[in-house]
Amino acid sequence: MLTLTATTDQPAFSADTQALLDRAASFCATRASRLTETRRLVLGLILESSKPVGAYEILDHLRQYQRNAAPPTVYRALDFLLAQGLIHRIERMSAFIGCAHRLECHHGHGCGHRAQFLICSGCGTVSEVEDSEISHAIARAAAKIGFRPHQSTVEIEGLCATCQKG
Repeated sequence: MLTLTATTDQPAFSADTQALLDRAASFCATRASRLTETRRLVLGLILESSKPVGAYEILDHLRQYQRNAAPPTVYRALDFLLAQGLIHRIERMSAFIGCAHRLECHHGHGCGHRAQFLICSGCGTVSEVEDSEISHAIARAAAKIGFRPHQSTVEIEGLCATCQKG
């Protein structure tokens, strides 16, 4: 659920989110891309959410700051953010989360990663993990049949520690 305190025309993102947005803008600049105001706002809304957020939920919040925002506005921004590797799409939920690795990586923006997502069927939280053994297992299995993966996303549904206790 997105909960923000709005100023006149911009949301009040947390200091941590502001830092990640600045890092994302720098990352885009190194790739000759631009994190426009709308893209930055969409990314900020995703980062501020405690759970994966759907396109229409993003649109509802975006309209608080850009009254004329329409679905194509959100989908174009999401497509850009996905292409830059700044967000992930959780297929099972048809929702988006920020890429923890890409935005917090300190060893260079060129590093690739293969993410796995642990999705809690109780509370809906999603945790991104990066287990190299899983990535290697996928690569080995693909190589056995002559397949070269460009991208892999593994979504695992279960119960988080909090929901298991409840």
